Amino acid sequence: MPPSTDPTAQVRVLTPSGMLGAGFAPETIEYGLARNPDVIALDGGSTDSGPHYLGAGVAKTTAAAVRRDLTILLKAAATADIPLLVGSCGTSGTDSGVDWVAEIAEDILAENGLDLKIARIYSEQDPALLKEQLGAGRIHALPPLGPLEPDTLESCTHIVGMMGHEPFVDALQAGAQVVLAGRATDTALAAAVPLMRGMPAGPTWHAAKIVECGGQCTTDPRAGGVLATIDADGFVIEPLDPANVCTPTSVAAHMLYETANPFRMREPAGTLDVSDATYTALDERRVRVEGSRFEAADRHTIKLEGARVTGYETLSFTGIRDPYLTTHIDRWAQLLRTIVTERVRQTLGLKDDDYALDIRLYGHNAILEDIDPDTRPPREVGVMLLVNAPSQATATAIAKVANPLMLHLPLPEMEYLPSFAFPTSPAETERGPAYEFVLNHVVDVDSPTSMFRTHHSHEDIHA
Repeated sequence: MPPSTDPTAQVRVLTPSGMLGAGFAPETIEYGLARNPDVIALDGGSTDSGPHYLGAGVAKTTAAAVRRDLTILLKAAATADIPLLVGSCGTSGTDSGVDWVAEIAEDILAENGLDLKIARIYSEQDPALLKEQLGAGRIHALPPLGPLEPDTLESCTHIVGMMGHEPFVDALQAGAQVVLAGRATDTALAAAVPLMRGMPAGPTWHAAKIVECGGQCTTDPRAGGVLATIDADGFVIEPLDPANVCTPTSVAAHMLYETANPFRMREPAGTLDVSDATYTALDERRVRVEGSRFEAADRHTIKLEGARVTGYETLSFTGIRDPYLTTHIDRWAQLLRTIVTERVRQTLGLKDDDYALDIRLYGHNAILEDIDPDTRPPREVGVMLLVNAPSQATATAIAKVANPLMLHLPLPEMEYLPSFAFPTSPAETERGPAYEFVLNHVVDVDSPTSMFRTHHSHEDIHA
């Protein structure tokens, strides 16, 4: 849609929090509604928590938390007569994630006597169709990955395409009042209504980036969400908690969050450039931003995300309080690895490359390892053994081989047998299949909506 010619036109986007199910104070929504927002936009997921949720097609949030947030937001949308947009439903945006959130929403509407039209936008991709695109030379790798092999597509348990704002706009123009979408860019859902109403792309995409994580752009991210007011020349950011504050620094700093370049950010339709943006405090709580630009891409692209099973994991954990061993914990961990490897070869007949063994020393260097060396001996160390093997039974068998060593393993020079503490019984916890991300590629598309399927609440979604 061409930019609005009305210099007084504004579009207000209310973002209650960084993710559906994360929670927010109902008072902040009331505060936001009093400022006459045009849309409520809220992200429903992320890849931040790793590949399991995409690979398994499950959500990281509990249904009770999603229901609580949705109840407040659906009532707010109905009261204000404004749309509610949720992207990346069910954490990773799988079709099952969209249906899961939609079923919760439909229950809430029925329980509260609300009549809102829901659109579900599905983003899962058929590997066979993607192989055709690959053969046509329309799929390209993003760093650090190289060319995509067809077998990689077949190996994925789930593949999603990351949509921009266009499928949201189409759903709204078709009459939807609630849009529950599969995988989407974090900014797309916040940008949809402003772009649909003719706001300029530069301020719109920049505002969408700033509000994507709710209160992260404020001085107190715990205090709730924000309201963005977009106009022809820029936008204003305001916290939804009257006690919270936005400053030029807190707003500008959010461009550092989850971006490779703090001045440029790619969307399916082009690139946001904030290198000339200015951030001005309007008062003690609000910030105005101007000077953002958006460069349209020569070709629209859709990013692919896919995950596959890499094996099965069993975890074991023990605590060491022995002061001699905590002083020499690196030598002890290497001895543990050496003996476990030898005993697995002797008892199970497995070679080193038949499985993976990870030993992490919590309280010593489990998080940063050698990046931040600490020469002081820790008072106590938690030893996590993580085994990855082709089958769950094999992973657990390897962990059981390690069990006696994780209870009593001494260093060679010790004249006594130490004892360690398992916090659980049994000591082995089977984690099931482990997943890895294997796609970091984009697909050239002729239409920004062609890879996505939309179903409205009055339609048979199984048709």
